[in-house]
Amino acid sequence: MSPETVRANYERIRSEVGDAVTVVAATKYVALEDMRVLADAGVEVVGENRAQDLERKHAEYRDTFRWHFIGHLQSNKVKVVNRSCELVHSLDSDSAASRLAIPALVEVNLAGESSKSGVVPEDLPRFLELYGDVRGLMTMPPETRDPEASRPYFVRLRELAEHHGLKELSMGTSQDYKVAAEEGATFVRVGSILYGE
Repeated sequence: MSPETVRANYERIRSEVGDAVTVVAATKYVALEDMRVLADAGVEVVGENRAQDLERKHAEYRDTFRWHFIGHLQSNKVKVVNRSCELVHSLDSDSAASRLAIPALVEVNLAGESSKSGVVPEDLPRFLELYGDVRGLMTMPPETRDPEASRPYFVRLRELAEHHGLKELSMGTSQDYKVAAEEGATFVRVGSILYGE
């Protein structure tokens, strides 16, 4: 992974999604020492999936990045996230909501996939009552090779957010971030496409 490649990819992705969208570099598979490459490439916002990796990387790089948590949030890991992050993309449990102290997006499981986290759309109104600092919604559509297959999920998430008066939408990954941006994403979470793998 070279800073030049990452910088070129980062600038291209940013130009494709436009100024209204924050590009979040997903760092689940980025080694501690390779985080420096992201900094050198100009990446500003990183999203970590695991609390223990977040803790290690944040201890090393602190204010180099703005930190987001994008993985499944277990209530026993909330303390680490509260200390390190400015935003959680994946709030979906009552127990995590009771301990969280930073702004959050609620993860919505629109496809009804049992392998995915998230609240079901019918439970969203109740869940929004639980936590006072929900800024928006997040979703993960089923994996696909065709970005267009994700569009209906992005449209549905946008409609849900509008219905509940929420502004932020975290949707779109390396496979479908352009479609997500077209449908109103304010955050896209990219990994492989950014690192040139």
